[in-house]
Amino acid sequence: MPKRWAVLAAIAGILCSQPSAREQAGPQADGTFLLPTGWRLKPAGTQIGLDTFPMSSVLSPDGKYLLVLNAGYRPPSVSVFPVDTMKESARVPVPNAWLGLAFAPDGSRVYVGGGAKNAIYEFGFANGTLSAGRTFEIVRGSTPGNDDFIGDVTLSPDGRLIYASDLYHNAIAVVNPQSGLVVERRRVGRRPYRILFHPDGKSYFVSSWADGMVYQYETASGNEMNRIRVGAHSTDLVISDRRVITDNDAGTGDPSSRYRLFVAAANTNSVYSVGIDALKNLKLLEVLNVSMTPSQPAGMTPSALGLSTDQSTLFIACSDANAVAVADITEDRARVRGFVPAGWYPTAVRSMRDGKLLIFNGKGQGSYPTTFQGPALPRGASASAKQADRAQFVGSKQAGSISMVNPFDEDTLAAYTKTVLALSPYRDEKLDVASLGESVLVSRPGRPSPIQHVVYIVKENRTYDQVFGKIGKGDGDPSLTLFDESIAPNHYKLAREFVLFDNFYVNADVSAEGHNWSMAGIAPDYTVKLWPQQYAGRSKRYDWEGGEPGNLPPAGYIWTNAMAAGLSVRNYGEWVWEDKDTPRHANDPSLVGITNLKYKGYDLDYPDVERAKVYLEDLKQYEASNSMPRLTILRLGNDHTYGTTPGKLTPSALFADNDLALGMIVEAISKSRFWSSTAIFSVEDDAQNGPDHKDSHRSILLALSPYTRRGIVDSTMYNTSSVMRTMQVILGLKPMTVFDAGARVMIPAFAAQPNTQPYTAEAARVSLTDRNPADAPAAARSKQLDFHEADLADDDELNRILWLAMKGTEPPAPVRSFFSRQ
Repeated sequence: MPKRWAVLAAIAGILCSQPSAREQAGPQADGTFLLPTGWRLKPAGTQIGLDTFPMSSVLSPDGKYLLVLNAGYRPPSVSVFPVDTMKESARVPVPNAWLGLAFAPDGSRVYVGGGAKNAIYEFGFANGTLSAGRTFEIVRGSTPGNDDFIGDVTLSPDGRLIYASDLYHNAIAVVNPQSGLVVERRRVGRRPYRILFHPDGKSYFVSSWADGMVYQYETASGNEMNRIRVGAHSTDLVISDRRVITDNDAGTGDPSSRYRLFVAAANTNSVYSVGIDALKNLKLLEVLNVSMTPSQPAGMTPSALGLSTDQSTLFIACSDANAVAVADITEDRARVRGFVPAGWYPTAVRSMRDGKLLIFNGKGQGSYPTTFQGPALPRGASASAKQADRAQFVGSKQAGSISMVNPFDEDTLAAYTKTVLALSPYRDEKLDVASLGESVLVSRPGRPSPIQHVVYIVKENRTYDQVFGKIGKGDGDPSLTLFDESIAPNHYKLAREFVLFDNFYVNADVSAEGHNWSMAGIAPDYTVKLWPQQYAGRSKRYDWEGGEPGNLPPAGYIWTNAMAAGLSVRNYGEWVWEDKDTPRHANDPSLVGITNLKYKGYDLDYPDVERAKVYLEDLKQYEASNSMPRLTILRLGNDHTYGTTPGKLTPSALFADNDLALGMIVEAISKSRFWSSTAIFSVEDDAQNGPDHKDSHRSILLALSPYTRRGIVDSTMYNTSSVMRTMQVILGLKPMTVFDAGARVMIPAFAAQPNTQPYTAEAARVSLTDRNPADAPAAARSKQLDFHEADLADDDELNRILWLAMKGTEPPAPVRSFFSRQ
């Protein structure tokens, strides 16, 4: 092919690979909401507003009232709905709450699991009115510790005892509701999620969030009777008394005691059907695959179950797919019939007596605009002022909903299913790299990509406009820029010399989710359901970055997948922890042996430049041995800043330190023997709800390689999953979840021919050692923030402080479109 035609063909391929018009996350002309993952929302039925992240529902024994437990970032509450109107008649606050919601058999009392308050809350109930009652402390007179947390609660069928999940002590607390005292503590599997009694009341089942098991215990003694392994992250349980014959039934002559136990496994695409015979033996009967396509990776996140009133149908809330799967269980073998489109992240599902289906959406119908009301609050501000201030945080603005769906026939369900499939960007053909066309990025058998080394840098918490608003090209708002070229010369130079991405979005709202999205391609259901507790200050546990058995992702991490494929990996700072009592260590077993422990983890008192020096020493060794890891992960977190905490480094100094460290690393790699076969990707784990004129999830992405198309602006809509998938196609790795599998690969940003011109780092233009004076703007408020780990400080508060420090004025109103952490 003549050279001119080859160039034209390459240009045509680039143009064809980009959307015909700029995509923007948010409300679409067809009535859907486009999420940053490329997934869209169009829930079925009538939408009813709720409070913060609904987790559970329960019907009153007379069937007249529906109660909903709201347990997200905002103060927890219980909503009351008369069933005949389905209009919220009351919303009663709870000091703390998480998952557990149960009626006494006579309907006169309601019990709520008290989360990190380590308690059970009792309410009186009469004629639709909830009235606060007693508090049952699990450890009387004791201040709850980090491991004290009560989740699910249920009552024995006779109503004489309350059984409560003691989540982190791996126990069931048995409470006498007459005295309010704990009468017994029973050891169970790790992270007990749901407690469900056998219909005869003589035994009960407990799902283990961490073990992927279901355990059965005798009610009277608490002795373990049976256990059965199901799928990872076993969560919700329901029992059907529709008869099924198991091998152990032969010759018993008593088919009346046969039951099926259904178990949702949130880290899979499956629900497990377990048979219970007359002798109460457990046997796995079948697995219900709720994938939407034959080859779909994990990511449906089936985490909640509901039965129709006649027990003919099983409803499965698929949280990350924003859908409910519908299965026919009238026969011995179940049949998945289709899907109903739900709202954002359904967390519970219930079938009503009139046949209506209620879907409880944790995140509602989309996200909402967030506004700053003014500067940081002064010390001693009133509680009401603080509450109003916190009301602008993304977690506070996010509200749940109920999708009330009328009874549907097969034709309607088929139409619903078609909608669910259309709302997902995932297609099985995306698993085949051949579908990506010709690109230097794609590594194929027999023809690997010329890019052999990937360096993945994860930083902290900046929006696009906060840094690149003044860059002079692309879609930026200079009035929102805090860290301009005088503070971030390397960021600016790198974006100008390589590619400026002005339509990139992080998948996460906060760092708890961000480091999981950035490393695992998903935020596990453990993270999604528990981070609001910690960020709202109701829990002290920060266990999102390794070490928590309940928070393992469906398919491991980018580093475990690389090692499984035989690739060399080196980690610098990601999930590296230390404190005064614990020496520096990798907080996940899979990182042991591949982590350089000379490289310090998150610590704002330690310069990123010093971290860079540790890496550069290793780079010299790689050069000497002519061997560089195929995947390198580096954490550079000082762009988070300390705000204006007196005596700490100023925001400008910390960001400039981060900027210089980034420049040093890129320069060294670009002048090494590995540059011609390397691609560097730098992302923020989340954007900290900061100001940006498009959306506060829009953030900074840098892609740096000889194969980068130099000097362009790429306005293709990318997200965290796009970066993950791009690295995978370079390294020849398979996707980990449905999100990275369905993500847009960054093909338009890369060229076929390399430009190996090295990068020269810019020196810092501001002091790296300036410290905040005692009278710095909002210094007193900064002192009250917790900077021990990433994002323990309130995001909005820190954004206000940064604005005051850098601008000296009240902060602007950031924009939030109709999408979330996804």
